[in-house]
Amino acid sequence: MRIRNVKSDDIVSFIEVYQKSYSGLEKYAYTRRKDIKHYFKWLYNRDSDGFLLAEINNRVVGFVACDANWISFINGKKMGEIHELFVLPQFRRKHIGTSLLIKAISYARKKGRKFAELWVGKENYVAIRFYKKFGFQESGSVGIWLRMIKEL
Repeated sequence: MRIRNVKSDDIVSFIEVYQKSYSGLEKYAYTRRKDIKHYFKWLYNRDSDGFLLAEINNRVVGFVACDANWISFINGKKMGEIHELFVLPQFRRKHIGTSLLIKAISYARKKGRKFAELWVGKENYVAIRFYKKFGFQESGSVGIWLRMIKEL
């Protein structure tokens, strides 16, 4: 497996992997291709250095987007905001998500952030358990989203 920074021409892979990864979790995802494309561009423009992908044999299998420029609307502090983390279903449970998350947390630390923050669907129990394994703790909710934070 290789992890590298996302390039602007990775947009096609992002859309494909995003749609397949959110199958069954559409209530937490963009479903229209043009919205996913816009989301990719937004993530890329927010913090391209923290936007990474995982490849196996030159096939893109997952993404993480960590934004070290994010100011939390909860406490007004700069955070390592993990906007997105997803892996193709057939490549899950192979430490790809773990590797991407570790890289994202490392990036946030390198940028001097004291906390990582993310929002996960309240009923996405698999993801919630995954984040808890890495020390993220529940810290409130808004609508269908659960906020989780981790001291770095």
